[in-house]
Amino acid sequence: MALIKQILETALYVNNLDEAERFYKTVFGLTTYSRGGNRHIFFRVGDSMLLLFNPQETRQPGSTAPTHGAVGEGHTAFAISHDELDFWRKRLADLNVAIEKEHEWPEGGKSIYFRDPSGNSLELATPDTWP
Repeated sequence: MALIKQILETALYVNNLDEAERFYKTVFGLTTYSRGGNRHIFFRVGDSMLLLFNPQETRQPGSTAPTHGAVGEGHTAFAISHDELDFWRKRLADLNVAIEKEHEWPEGGKSIYFRDPSGNSLELATPDTWP
């Protein structure tokens, strides 16, 4: 059986992105990796990413990733290797867990998305998802 090795990214939800960006920069000394208008701010934390979302914006359909928000659809990504993708597809199928979406990222990373029983968006992602 393949084992989970680390958390790749963690999502939190904030009401004011400008205030949150100042706070995380000031308190933790983080540098903004990217910002998407009033939708999100991403910070790199070691080998992982901290994602801060405006839940009003992340609940809109049409994004690359499935929708999520503070009303119950949180998000966490677990790191897997490319060699483990087929294992996880089979394991999820064997457990009757529907794969919601698979995505190939521009830098070569691959993700498999699915939901837990509470509706949280879970992701198995290869570490090259984030360059």
